[in-house]
Amino acid sequence: MARTRYASDRGLTSRMLVTMFLLGLVYVVFVGAFFVFVPEWAVVALVGAGLFLLAQYFFSDKMTLFAMRGRIVSPREAPELHGVIDRICAMSDAPKPKVAIADSDVPNAFATGRNQKNAVVCVTTGLLRRLDPVELEGVLAHEMAHVAHRDVAVMTIASFLGILAGLITRFGLYAGLWGGFGSRSRDQNTGLILLAVVAASAVAYAISFLLTRALSRYRELSADRAAALLTGRPSALASALTKVTGDIARIPTRDLRSAQAFNAFFFTPALGRGVSVSSLFSTHPPLDKRLAQLSKISDQLSRGV
Repeated sequence: MARTRYASDRGLTSRMLVTMFLLGLVYVVFVGAFFVFVPEWAVVALVGAGLFLLAQYFFSDKMTLFAMRGRIVSPREAPELHGVIDRICAMSDAPKPKVAIADSDVPNAFATGRNQKNAVVCVTTGLLRRLDPVELEGVLAHEMAHVAHRDVAVMTIASFLGILAGLITRFGLYAGLWGGFGSRSRDQNTGLILLAVVAASAVAYAISFLLTRALSRYRELSADRAAALLTGRPSALASALTKVTGDIARIPTRDLRSAQAFNAFFFTPALGRGVSVSSLFSTHPPLDKRLAQLSKISDQLSRGV
């Protein structure tokens, strides 16, 4: 991966390593136990989750664009948007990603792709209508920071255990519904084994869920910081955050629901007014925490720190 001028974040790197290590431990214990007690389920779930992981890793850019109805646009089609991306690339010395636009009134942006060579930065038409060029630059610098920090690849791999646990939980529930929980066959332990499978899978899923969400929140703060330092305009990014968050609250709930599946990728989550999400389960840190960090960076830049 090419080096960029984005500020390095040792905190993000250490959290990525710790999260992957802890998930690896849970994964080894989890899969090892199922290979001992129910090897046929473990093999099926492992193969299925592995195939999904490979597909998501290698085709995440195409899958996400398709789901969001985004399309790659040329400089001729979107000269102003490409101009902003070109400026960020010049400032960061990063390879230029593919540029896409999604036809959605939900004002947001996201980056996808396993590395800089395959990266795509996509903005919605709603975002383009609401932000001025300086604010848009802050948002796109944030998204390109995710690419520079390898966020997409790391989060894809980190989600593997959750996918595996979810598949095994589903298989176990299906087997129970088909008679496993009340089986009167010669193996009287079938029902207990199925219950153990579902319980263990649920625990593994919960652990992976909490770990990946904690990492996701920190990576958003890290991308905010990197973008603010790169552009030298933390106030522009703060303005974009405030404007986008406020406008999202006014989007019809029906439109928000179609976008909420992609909250982990978005610049800011698609949550309507009155929706309260526990900080423990959120993909993004609270708005006031992001604004406080940007305000601190602004003070540091003004003092030349």
